[in-house]
Amino acid sequence: MNDIGKDSISLEMRRGVIVLAVLSLLQDEQYGYSVLRLLSENGLNVDQGTLYPLLRRLESQGWLQSAWRVEEARPRRYYVISEQGRADLPNLQKEWDTIVSALEKINHRLEGKNESH
Repeated sequence: MNDIGKDSISLEMRRGVIVLAVLSLLQDEQYGYSVLRLLSENGLNVDQGTLYPLLRRLESQGWLQSAWRVEEARPRRYYVISEQGRADLPNLQKEWDTIVSALEKINHRLEGKNESH
């Protein structure tokens, strides 16, 4: 597989993970750049062009709330998980755990087949 194909698949896989990570990080109020930094520090590198539209989409879906604040003479939009987001997050985390568990079972099964050959 060429690099473009790998990048495309990697991006597709990361999209759902990023939603869950952003909702989890926004238990505490953060502005966009701080969310980018926290994602990066935890191994999820995300472009601004991916994060900011995602934040707006999550807000329009009712999972986030935002407010503009002026600090250090610079306006920043701060985001925090909404009540709906808090209510839905455990279900999303459970779904993620189910997906991870299924993948682990598949990988374990494949490893067993590879060892027998």
